[in-house]
This record gives sequence, structure tokens and C-alpha cells, in this order.
Amino acid sequence: MRYKLTAATVLAGVAVPGLAYAHHPMGGATPNTFMEGLLSGIGHPIIGIDHLAFVILVGLAAVFLTRKYMAPLAFILGTVAGCLLIANGASLPFAELVITGSVILLGALVMSGRKIPSSLYVAIFAIAGLFHGGAYGEAIVGAENTALAAYLIGFAAIQYSIALGAGFVAEKLWHATEAAATKPRIAGAVAAGVGIAFFVENVEGMIFS
Repeated sequence: MRYKLTAATVLAGVAVPGLAYAHHPMGGATPNTFMEGLLSGIGHPIIGIDHLAFVILVGLAAVFLTRKYMAPLAFILGTVAGCLLIANGASLPFAELVITGSVILLGALVMSGRKIPSSLYVAIFAIAGLFHGGAYGEAIVGAENTALAAYLIGFAAIQYSIALGAGFVAEKLWHATEAAATKPRIAGAVAAGVGIAFFVENVEGMIFS
């Protein structure tokens, strides 16, 4: 079922690209309360198709790792750090290109099905998380500490839940029949395709803006 969701996100990205790039569950307004911050944090990784694709890929990739439940935390902590950097006035260059590039890279690794050193995956998770978190931070700039804390809790919790859910489904398929075992790799290919589409769109935007 997780892979049907991945495919559905591709269709959503084609049908409503404005929604995918809006990245603001509150319609662009800065959250002012704990509940607004929490709901905004939960919604942001789901509304951004590129973010959602990467979170799912984190869960798929973690299946190959020894510490499959701990490895996704490198990405989660990276997103928290990136969000806090942006919320405190820092900037991350070429963020959208790095975000979409990370989707392509991780999608390709998952698609390959090869044994990759855990340290490489964890490094990719952490670095990519920094930039994904930076994008999350743009929606919370200027918010009070209460809303900011709720926002961090919201997107950290939803991302970890999605990653674990994707990994759980992938692991079940991986140990099932040989045909079923190809599905995680297919999901990696689909997600990489999402990343390529967004990457090209970002490059075109930079060239023709």
C-alpha cells in the first residue's frame, strides 16, 4: 500500500504542482499557537511532494541498514537543525536543488538494491535533512517559541512515522516472494523520477526567471 501512495504522489505532483511547492499548511500564514504550529508541522512534509518522497525513501533505505530504526533519526535531527537555522536568520544556498537532488540520489540507491555502507546512508540522511528542514523553516520564521516547538514536534513525528511505516512495508515485501521484493526498488525508481521532474523544473525556473 505504501507504494501505491508513492505513485499517487506523482499524480498529485502533476495535477497540483502549486500545492506541492506551497509548503505552507497554514496558507502562508505564520502559526501563532501550539495547535497551529503542530498542525503546520504535521502537514508540511506531506504537502511537499519532494519532501514526502524523500521521507518514504529514508524508510525504504533503512531496511538495508543494521540499525533500521535509528538511522532515520539522522534525517529527522537534520531537519530539526535546518529548520532552526532558517528560523534564526541563516540561509542555505541552492536549497531546492539540493532537496530534489537528494530525492534523485536516494531513489537511485534504493532502486539499485545494492548493499551500501550504513555510514554513507546516514551521511546522506543528515545532510539532506538539513536542507529539507531549511525548507520547513521558511514556514515558521517569526513565530513564537511555543508555535516553533510544536512545529518541530509535528514534522519530526510525522516524518519518523512515515519512514518507519514505509520501512515496515518494504521489509515485509523484501522477505516475501522474489516478485514482491522488487516493489521497494520500483518505489525507489518512481521517487527518483519525482526528484528528476522537480529538479528540472527548478533549473528551468533559475534559467528563465
